[in-house]
Amino acid sequence: MYGIDSFFENQYLRLQAHPQYLKLMALPTLQRWGVITGLFLLSQLVVFGSLYIIFDKVVVVGFLASILAGLATGVGALPALFLKDISTRLFNSMLGAAAGVMLAATAFSLLVPGMEYGEQVWPGKGLLVVSVGMILGALFLHFADQKLPHLHFDTVADESLDSLQKISLFIIAITIHNFPEGMSVGVSFGSGDMKNGLVLAIAIALQNLPEGLAVALPLVGLGYNKWKAVGLATLTGLVEPVGGLLGITMVTIFSSVLPIAMGFAAGAMLFVISEEIIPETHSKGRSRIATFSLMIGFIIMMMLDKMLG
Repeated sequence: MYGIDSFFENQYLRLQAHPQYLKLMALPTLQRWGVITGLFLLSQLVVFGSLYIIFDKVVVVGFLASILAGLATGVGALPALFLKDISTRLFNSMLGAAAGVMLAATAFSLLVPGMEYGEQVWPGKGLLVVSVGMILGALFLHFADQKLPHLHFDTVADESLDSLQKISLFIIAITIHNFPEGMSVGVSFGSGDMKNGLVLAIAIALQNLPEGLAVALPLVGLGYNKWKAVGLATLTGLVEPVGGLLGITMVTIFSSVLPIAMGFAAGAMLFVISEEIIPETHSKGRSRIATFSLMIGFIIMMMLDKMLG
């Protein structure tokens, strides 16, 4: 199996050999960066303009929110530019707070409104519909976990990330889990409730910070280029806009699936919290600081949900 490192090296070599790339690199520095900036802005105008024309501004805002939430993974990786390691105590407290944030967001921004929408679409069956969605979301990650080769989050706690191939497998695991997180943001915005969408996007962004660090630090520890390590961590988060766009367009076009989609996203997030994040915080025995950090993260998101409401 080819590692992430080999894949990106091959893609970069192919890019370097492309005639248009060679022509771009031959330009003077200022002119070259002007062209790159112009192409980037043009691509964003096409993407967001198309979304606005086809759907409405809620879809555009939701897609942008999922992009920013995904980019938080790269922000979380930035300390790897200055550090090669981080204390287990600090890392556990960060992950514990992330778990608390996700739990609160799942409860208040997905499950509660999901049941309310379910009652509107299927009177008397809102709870059942959301519950079915939760099981489907958990099963989706269960089968993805079984079928796709990867390493679990708890490998961060020991010395098993001792090669680029193993780190590649760990990066795949983070990417698998980021997809339903992005979808949850999209689904929430797709409901038309900007407040819930914003709260969930903030929650996912906060949760992505320690994940970015967890991806970048092992790479730096193996002597990997620091900026490349941060770049790879950022890429794992950029699968979230894909999930976000899928979620927001799906529930916008087919409004009747909204309660199931919200349950699906909630189930997937609860699976990640229970299967990966909480076990990681206790992988070296009971961690009281992680437990209190989880409660603090939950309270912070609960307060944020209340203030934005």
